[in-house]
Amino acid sequence: MEINAYLNRKVSSSSLVVFRIGFGIMMCLSIVRFWLKGWIETLYISPKFHFKYFGFEWVKTIGDYTYLLFLLCGISAFFVAIGYKYRLSIVMFFLSFTYIELMDKTTYLNHYYFISITSFLMCFLPANVSFSIDAIIAKKEYKKVPKWTVDSLKLVLGIVYFYAGLAKINSDWLYKAMPLKIWLPSKYDLPILGETLMQENWFHFAMSWSGMLYDLLIPFLLLYKRTRILAFVLVVFFHVFTRVLFPIGMFPYIMIIGAIIFFDSEFHNKIITIIKKLLKPINNLLLTSNISVNRKKAIKPYKKSIVFIVGLFLVFQLLFPWRYLLYPGELFWTEEGYRFSWRVMLMEKMGIANFKIVDAETKKFFYVDNSDFLTPLQEKQMSFQPDFILEYAHFLGNHFTKQGYENVQVFVDCYVALNGRLSQPFIDKEVNLYKEKELFKHKQWILPFNDEIKGL
Repeated sequence: MEINAYLNRKVSSSSLVVFRIGFGIMMCLSIVRFWLKGWIETLYISPKFHFKYFGFEWVKTIGDYTYLLFLLCGISAFFVAIGYKYRLSIVMFFLSFTYIELMDKTTYLNHYYFISITSFLMCFLPANVSFSIDAIIAKKEYKKVPKWTVDSLKLVLGIVYFYAGLAKINSDWLYKAMPLKIWLPSKYDLPILGETLMQENWFHFAMSWSGMLYDLLIPFLLLYKRTRILAFVLVVFFHVFTRVLFPIGMFPYIMIIGAIIFFDSEFHNKIITIIKKLLKPINNLLLTSNISVNRKKAIKPYKKSIVFIVGLFLVFQLLFPWRYLLYPGELFWTEEGYRFSWRVMLMEKMGIANFKIVDAETKKFFYVDNSDFLTPLQEKQMSFQPDFILEYAHFLGNHFTKQGYENVQVFVDCYVALNGRLSQPFIDKEVNLYKEKELFKHKQWILPFNDEIKGL
């Protein structure tokens, strides 16, 4: 009965509307920025080889048509913002954006994953029932929506922050201030702060501990009305400061806009009023249409199947980041279960990988020049991530087999340095990686980590 009562509880639709507008604008600007930076060419068209996610090898690159895919993604985001054919637009945005990210896992970032799962969730939310082109065309809008539709977005944002905080409870981050102790001193060119605070040992630890506490507490501070204003100020300060320090693109602005969902309906209504004033000429043209506004009645109850899908999705988001517990060894070393778990900026990892192609019968061999096949970014990412190394080994094996080489074996001599430690052997150089398969099982050919990082 309590679950049914919650599912039937109604709140103002303004929260979803403001989130829809902010999300759509941020995504549209992100696509434009990506295009203007020339990254479509350098990341998706120019590379000779693309690393794929396990199970998504079928996602192919499409050459110059990638520009059309980005165009579709950007237009869809804009339509989401204005609420035009919202359902189709958000589905098209989710599919196009996710397809782009699946084309090459070299570009993986936590906030790209956040955008994909948020847009998937928005496919099921009635974010266009008010202040949208759809409402104008239908001449009908609703001021109430089910409370769970708003809470689901709050939960996703809360997971991102809280899990990022839990991940920071480790000995490298808290007791060694790693990797901030490596990164911050390099910011010596920052005005005022660069040659002072950024070089101070105490400041590195202060940043580490405050970052951990911020991530753990901010969702709860945003939920509690008495601390919400302070929490939002902290959100703005934290993300603007990290944007100054690190090249993390649009992520800070996306999280700032996203945090607005925690405010009450009065705040969102004020934002909508401001937007209406800014769009007054368009308001006079469109929004004075005879729209039937139902201020009390919510939209029709959602089908149980939709509620079930959203509930299952949220449970998955709660559990999936913990999959690393199924693997042995040090997570930061093996990275098995590391992605998609909201472990944000916790490692400074560098590697070098020399691949050797061997004829199994004659034992003749030669070494590969990785720059013949990979971009500098791809080679950097490949050099310390086991699944990249395995995939690249198979690519090399297939490539040289097609060139007429017989009895091909692929070995790698690989060393990796983690969070300021000396380089250590990373991959068993006696293992023929061309015979190894990519599976969900632990990769036995990853050598043990000669140290310990305590934490969750």
